[in-house]
Amino acid sequence: MTWLALLLIGVAVTDLAHSVLQRNVFPQVVGTASVVAVALGAGLTDLRDLAPVAVVVVAVLAWGFTVSHGFAAGGRPWLPLAVLGLSFVVAVAAAPVAPAIPADALLARWLHAVPWSAAGAAPDGVLLLAALAMVQLSTGNVIVRLVLAATGTVLPALHGTAGDPETRLKGGRLLGPMERLVIFGLGLAGELTAAGIVIAAKGLLRFPELQLKTEQERIHQLTEYFLVGSFVSWLVPLTSLVLLS
Repeated sequence: MTWLALLLIGVAVTDLAHSVLQRNVFPQVVGTASVVAVALGAGLTDLRDLAPVAVVVVAVLAWGFTVSHGFAAGGRPWLPLAVLGLSFVVAVAAAPVAPAIPADALLARWLHAVPWSAAGAAPDGVLLLAALAMVQLSTGNVIVRLVLAATGTVLPALHGTAGDPETRLKGGRLLGPMERLVIFGLGLAGELTAAGIVIAAKGLLRFPELQLKTEQERIHQLTEYFLVGSFVSWLVPLTSLVLLS
């Protein structure tokens, strides 16, 4: 799963950089730099590793550029989803032939030296765990908005305007990552029942907001936005848990 971890780290860092500083090229540069840095730290420096790392870099660049255009007016939100989906499937399919992180790699030596419970853990598993945890942050939000735009639930041109349901259901950008991290963490701890309670609680807490009298004209739009966005958001940590199982 080494290549998959590299891909997810590059995508996650790209999205985090874009959320901090929205520029056309900066997020992609930071994302690809993170892939190269992690590959070096994981000891993936042999000639046979260069081609897969280069493919990951290209996939991260394609993700960053297509996301920028997908959110633009007249953009194609399905295109970045296709790029991410294809890259993800290829990385998962190639997992059996992906190289293991050498014992003398910087990451492996660091894990061996740390005084926490991670000491002695398999570097490949730790790297994938870190990558999946990072995906729960900004990347989860990006995927949700792309799916909403691709399904016509919300128009990309309305992003940040008064017609954007997200401006009415305030806090979604912050609650989404927090919710995904809680579900992901509870799943890792084997407390899937508790994760289900978190999901149910969100619906109960949002219900009064969806029933505001001032929102009756757009209540169906808001409900659809909430349901589609929530289910897509929940699929991100659940899929992550499947990869770690």
